Amino acid sequence: MRVIVRTVSELCITVGTLIVLFVVYVLFWTGVRADSAMNEQIDQLHRQWSKGSVRPAAAAPGEQTVTATRPSPYYYGRAFAIMYIPRLGFTWNKPVLEGTGRDVLAQGLAHYAGTAQLGRAGNFAVAGHRRTYGDPFKDFPALRPGDAVVLTDGTTWFTYRIDKGPYKTVPTDVEVIDPVPRKSGYTRPGRYLTLTTCDPEWGHSHRLIVWAHLDSTQSVEAGEPEALRR
Repeated sequence: MRVIVRTVSELCITVGTLIVLFVVYVLFWTGVRADSAMNEQIDQLHRQWSKGSVRPAAAAPGEQTVTATRPSPYYYGRAFAIMYIPRLGFTWNKPVLEGTGRDVLAQGLAHYAGTAQLGRAGNFAVAGHRRTYGDPFKDFPALRPGDAVVLTDGTTWFTYRIDKGPYKTVPTDVEVIDPVPRKSGYTRPGRYLTLTTCDPEWGHSHRLIVWAHLDSTQSVEAGEPEALRR
């Protein structure tokens, strides 16, 4: 009997240790790795932009000149922009990569393939983890209408203004990233931004959504936009 009790006790200790190690991995180590990956992605973008690899070009036929660059293809897993959200802190900045695979979300924010490109007509939709992998959208519920979401592709600053959200829905509600999201309040085509993350904070049963419209653009050469200078 003593042998059985001792064996069960040792098994419980082993299982408990494994659980603790897993929690440490989820809460700490994934964050360390993600922060390192995001910093490296941002550094790579700055190096790329400093070499002048993003060149000015005219707007697409029939569109207003709201961006200084002609969109180039987005490649899965590659960063192409940096996002700033002052409401989440003036040191908050994250790389935006193409695709929404788990490997991509572990390195930064993820652009939904098939949605509009940055600054272009349609809906530029981006996802991010609420918790784990650096907690990029941990404070997502703090976002409010009127808040600025600023992005740059190395040549242009794009300032979006939030119109609605955070709005709670379910993962199967894929209409939230439509070109004109039905529940967003928008009624006509435009240049929109959708941000999505998980809810509750440590779960995946629902999604939180915010919608924004493109408010202004300016050349990087003109300096930072007003939203980042406050």
